[in-house]
Amino acid sequence: MKTKTHRASAKRFRISGTGRIFHQHANRKHKLSKMRPQYRREAGRPVEVRGADRKRLRRILSI
Repeated sequence: MKTKTHRASAKRFRISGTGRIFHQHANRKHKLSKMRPQYRREAGRPVEVRGADRKRLRRILSI
């Protein structure tokens, strides 16, 4: 039986062409004026998933 992709996770994570899994930083929706500009810039970039989370996400996302 084929495994199904976890749809909520598929909307939150992106897979690069080389197979790496990326996610977005939290706290980027509103009240950005209170944050340091350096944090705002860094939080706008996607972050690679590392460690045990990557192994679990590969199974959830059916990669």
